[in-house]
Parts: sequence; structure tokens; C-alpha cells
Amino acid sequence: MVEIFEKDRNYVLGDPELDIIGDRDKLAQWLHKGMGPPYIKLGRKIIYSGADLNAWVEAHRVDPSRAGRN
Repeated sequence: MVEIFEKDRNYVLGDPELDIIGDRDKLAQWLHKGMGPPYIKLGRKIIYSGADLNAWVEAHRVDPSRAGRN
């Protein structure tokens, strides 16, 4: 499994580490459209779990040797 994010850490919008998957505006668009990685909403605060982010990144992993094969 890919471990780009610290699995025991929580991230909030604006944390520079989140820029690897999208800037603040892109993440906000995904939230509005119901897309992107799983998150926790506490009031107006959006929190991403490092473990959830790593799982989301892994789910978007592309293996070029298997691309286009069924």
C-alpha cells in the first residue's frame, strides 16, 4: 500500500501536504460534488485522516503494464 501521508495524522484544508492531491479550491470542488477522499466534517471544519488519504491514493494507482486490459 502507498503511504504518502502519515497514517496516524489528521489533515485539514490548507495543510500544504494536501497539495499533492489538489489545491484548496480543487478539494472544495470535490467536497461540493461528493468526490475525492473520505473526510470527517465537524461543524465547518473538514478533516482528512492520513489512513483514508493513503487508501484513496492507492485506489487511484495505475499500473501501466495492466492499463487497458480486462
